[in-house]
Amino acid sequence: MTLTHEQWAVLEPLVEACRPHAKVPPQHLRRTIGAILWRHDNGAKWRSLPAEEGPWWMAAQTFIRWSRLGVWERLLTLAQDRGIGLGMTFLDGTSIRAHQKAAGAAKKARQRRSGTSVRRLAALVEASVPRSA
Repeated sequence: MTLTHEQWAVLEPLVEACRPHAKVPPQHLRRTIGAILWRHDNGAKWRSLPAEEGPWWMAAQTFIRWSRLGVWERLLTLAQDRGIGLGMTFLDGTSIRAHQKAAGAAKKARQRRSGTSVRRLAALVEASVPRSA
């Protein structure tokens, strides 16, 4: 997703306020942010980024590093505080795996019988067997 000049003019000051400052300023920050947005719009894998979006590893590395540092949360909060409309995001339930216990299946418990219950069951079985004369 190539960011337009208008979109980048709104987004750049927010990114600059939230991003971690390094010794070397990032090159191609606009292209990298555009690549991250493209990937999340399309739901594709990082390696599927088009060549014009730049190297896939640069976008992936930036996204992961900023996620660990909480940059995306700060950016969202700052955008919301300034009243910037961000659109909507939908999650498709077919791509989210539920835990096996979430389906409500009964547990496969190992049946352990105490000596008393075994004697009771044996007595019931013995009582139910027809006696021959």
